[in-house]
Amino acid sequence: QVRLVESGGGSVQAGGALSLSCTVVEPLDSNDCLGWFRQTPEKEREAVAFVYVAYEFAWYADSVQGRFLASRDSSGKRADLQMNNLEPEDTGVYYCAAYRKGLGSCQQPDEYKSWGQGIQVTVSS
Repeated sequence: QVRLVESGGGSVQAGGALSLSCTVVEPLDSNDCLGWFRQTPEKEREAVAFVYVAYEFAWYADSVQGRFLASRDSSGKRADLQMNNLEPEDTGVYYCAAYRKGLGSCQQPDEYKSWGQGIQVTVSS
């Protein structure tokens, strides 16, 4: 059952910008988070950002702080990740995640029940 649909991504040179969107098919709980994760062949899936559905708060990994901007619309049915000043190290498959299992950390992949299909982001030097 598809509950999250991603779009965007692509290829860009270092210093460029790309954006990702995540459409939420089923309504989210007010306690939910909308997370963005990145995975490469060399690394496990890691959190790059998340936003809360109910609060105006976003968290960012140190590696993307100041370059990425995570947001969600007021209905909580769409999340966006604006990625600016991209670096080759940002290359990877990006996933959105939602539907928390409980009240654990939104930085942890295990906290989420559903994932988007994944979108490739490639940054060349």
